[in-house]
Amino acid sequence: MNITGNTILITGGTSGIGKALAEALHARQNKVIIAGRRQQLLDQVTAANPGMIGLQLDVDDKGSIEQFAAQVQRQFPELNVLINNAGIMRAEDYTAEKVDVATAEATLTTNISSVVRLTAALLPTLKAQPKATLMATTSGLAHVPMAAFPTYSGTKAFLHAWLEAVRFQLRNTNVEVLELTPPYVQTDLTGSHQANDPRAMPLDEFITEVMQILESGNTPKGEILVERVKPLRWAEKNGSYEQLLTALGSQ
Repeated sequence: MNITGNTILITGGTSGIGKALAEALHARQNKVIIAGRRQQLLDQVTAANPGMIGLQLDVDDKGSIEQFAAQVQRQFPELNVLINNAGIMRAEDYTAEKVDVATAEATLTTNISSVVRLTAALLPTLKAQPKATLMATTSGLAHVPMAAFPTYSGTKAFLHAWLEAVRFQLRNTNVEVLELTPPYVQTDLTGSHQANDPRAMPLDEFITEVMQILESGNTPKGEILVERVKPLRWAEKNGSYEQLLTALGSQ
């Protein structure tokens, strides 16, 4: 992925990793379009970053995704980078007398269905460019699940496998497929406590390392791996899977 001169769409761009990544890419002379549900947040982020563009999108609404994709194709036919970053992470208790499947269903819709739908809708635009990038944000929990968040972990494992398959299908096209795999990062993904948790990687440090990786082009197998996520990514290979599974399960 070229680090400058792109037209980039980032979903979930009003907070957390999405916002920080959008700002970092905007600072490197890219045209950055952020998408999110709340217009107020879109306005706040774009006002703080002159030249950035905000478009409203409800990723849980199939019709909204179709209309949004058509709008993007009309307004930004030069779009050459799609970063599927929007996601939710909610705890579930399968020891309860009655399991609330609504949480799982919402997580599947946001974390999987929306990514597949938006990608399918915008791939023709990406393919029309001389060089393009498709990226999605997964998680270290794709490789070692956290017991308190079973569906979230499962959706990220799905995206990891999905990206590998799509990457293979697109291997002879102009579209590279990248996977951004964060560790536990200081964001509000699971609530305000996470943003201040000293065990989590500071968001600015994560983004700095990600940008260094992108600038270097050091993305073997299409994966963007900061050092702090590698113990999870390679747990099976290194024989530490059970230990990490137990440790995450006790949190």
